[in-house]
Amino acid sequence: MTKAQPKSTPPFAYEVARDELASVVQQLEAGGLTLEESLALWERGEELAAVCQRWLDSARTRLDAAQPGPSAEAPD
Repeated sequence: MTKAQPKSTPPFAYEVARDELASVVQQLEAGGLTLEESLALWERGEELAAVCQRWLDSARTRLDAAQPGPSAEAPD
């Protein structure tokens, strides 16, 4: 049984999205695709980039929350 992910967490792991995005970029850079294939890959790349960005934003929020706030007393 897997743990439920928070609602803001994308449906799959950051590493999975990042690796698939890298593959999409390689395919686009290699060329030889039809315009329709290129557009479909571009759209998939945009989706994957958004998933990666959500993961990174979530990680930043968690890191910020874990850091102690400024001290109530100012140093002399």
